[in-house]
Amino acid sequence: MKHAISLLLLGCAACAFHAPVRAQALTPDAVNAATNPGKVGPSSKGAAVLRAQVLLDRAHFSVGEIDGSFGSNMRRAISGYQTKAGLKPTGTIDKDTWDKLTADAVPVLTTYVLQDADVAGPFEPVPKQMAEKAKLTTLGYASAIEGLAEKFHMSPALLKRLNPGKEMIKAGEEIVVANVLDVEPLARTGKIVVDKSDHTLSLFDAADQLIAQFPVSTGSKQDPLPIGTWKVEHLTENPIFYYNPKLFWDADPADKKTRIAPGPNNPVGVAWVDLTKEHYGIHGTPEPSGVGRTQSHGCIRLTNWDVAKLVKSVPAGIDVILQE
Repeated sequence: MKHAISLLLLGCAACAFHAPVRAQALTPDAVNAATNPGKVGPSSKGAAVLRAQVLLDRAHFSVGEIDGSFGSNMRRAISGYQTKAGLKPTGTIDKDTWDKLTADAVPVLTTYVLQDADVAGPFEPVPKQMAEKAKLTTLGYASAIEGLAEKFHMSPALLKRLNPGKEMIKAGEEIVVANVLDVEPLARTGKIVVDKSDHTLSLFDAADQLIAQFPVSTGSKQDPLPIGTWKVEHLTENPIFYYNPKLFWDADPADKKTRIAPGPNNPVGVAWVDLTKEHYGIHGTPEPSGVGRTQSHGCIRLTNWDVAKLVKSVPAGIDVILQE
């Protein structure tokens, strides 16, 4: 890497918490056949919300974790999708928006047979202290369920709810998952726009047409987003994280510089997009539930699956506009 990756997200368990999905029947048949109950908005719940979340993800307008709950990330994803579709960006799904979304008629919940790689591990808890993280040879998943949830862009709670009684620890077991893998890849990106007020990162093609939108965390009072126009300098998948406590206002005074091995639970997740603003970048996270809801140490933080999608589409040298 050209220089050390050195900005870490701020984890906030209280901020990241959101209410679990209500105890309604979310069977594959019910979700795959769900119809718009008139308007899907903040008071909506159940099968229609879950179907819409998966369809938005498939359209590259991410809600972050697919969890079956209508929250701020879903509202923003709907508005972005409506803008791309030429509809009024209301943040709620009316008939016209539903008809556009459901033109993708695939089942949104499908079955998946666990593979050896899904359950092979090794799985171990990830320590909170940087010095303890540095002792690990890889920052892998703490459990097979965590890895499967990320693979299918879901909250672990929803994955468990869709698979009652399933341990998800043996190859060959069949489970129900969100159908998010067989989608068309993104077109080549011509410009990135990060909106601080809306907690979104948007991708535009060479013709300046919106092609994708992801929820992001974008800094804090102590480490504000560096407003301005920068460029993508280079991209790194499975990055090493070089921790420098001098760059963190809340670092433990006893901390020392250290190297954190790659892995999905690395502090910057599975990919790093380096910007021409020194020490700043776009990256993944070990805490997907907090994206769009918690703060960061100044960088732009996405879920691991969204940043993995982004790096396949983004070339070096394009503009990155960070705006209020």
